[in-house]
Amino acid sequence: MKLQVINSNSAGNAYILESSTGEALLIECGVRFDQIKKALDFNIRKVVGCILTHEHGDHAKSINDVLKAGIKVYASAGTHQACKTTGHHRTAVLKSGKEQMISSFLIKPFDVLHDVNEPLGFLIHHSECGTVLFMTDTKYCEYNFKGIKLNNIIIEANYCQKIIDQRVADGANPQFLRDRVLQSHMSLDTCKRTLTTYDLGAVNNIVLIHLSDGNSHEARFKQEVQEQTGKVVHVATPGLKIPFNKTAF
Repeated sequence: MKLQVINSNSAGNAYILESSTGEALLIECGVRFDQIKKALDFNIRKVVGCILTHEHGDHAKSINDVLKAGIKVYASAGTHQACKTTGHHRTAVLKSGKEQMISSFLIKPFDVLHDVNEPLGFLIHHSECGTVLFMTDTKYCEYNFKGIKLNNIIIEANYCQKIIDQRVADGANPQFLRDRVLQSHMSLDTCKRTLTTYDLGAVNNIVLIHLSDGNSHEARFKQEVQEQTGKVVHVATPGLKIPFNKTAF
C-alpha cells in the first residue's frame, strides 16, 4: 500500500491510498480535479471511490468533477445535503458506526466535532495497510478505539496555541479567526494528548495533516510527536509518497 499526499492545508486537502493491485481510494477532494488526475497518472479508472469528511471547500472543492468522472462519493447525509449532491446516482450515504465496503477497503466512519452538519472521521481497513485512522477538522476526538489494532495514523495537527495567540497579539490574525480555529480544529497539544490514548504498539506511521500555514511549525510539530510516540512521523506535504503497509517491512 502507498499513501500519496496531493495537498494538505487550508488551500486544499486530498490524499490517495493505492494498493499493490492498483486499486486507489481517494480521501477528500479539496483540490482542483486536474491535480487529482495528475496524482493518479491520469488513470481515473483505478479509483474505487472517494470518501469525504465534510463539505468545506478545502475538502470538497472538486466533488462535482469527481462525480462527473464516474467516481462514487461516500459521505454523510449532512455533507451531501450541503454539497447539493443528495440523491445523485454516484453518491452513497455513510453513517457513523456503520461499516461500508468500497471494493477491498472497509470503511468505518465515526463522528467528529467540527462546525458543519455530520462531519466524519474514518477507520480504513485493507489487508495491505491494516487499519488506518484518518481524522481531520475536529476540536478533539471522543473515541479511544480500545480493542482496535491501529497500523497507520493520519491525524490533524493544525495549530500551536502559543503561535496563534502571539499572532493575534501582533495583529497578524483577527480574534474571531483565532476563536473559530480553536473551536473547529485540532491543536498540536490535543493531537499529542489524543495519541497517548491509543495503543500505538502496531503503528508504523503517523502522518500529521492540515497544518496551518501561519499557526504551525512543521519541524517542531514533527519532532515533538516523534519524541512522544517513538514512531516514524511524517508531515503531509504536496507530492509526499509513503509506504503504508500493515507491517514495517
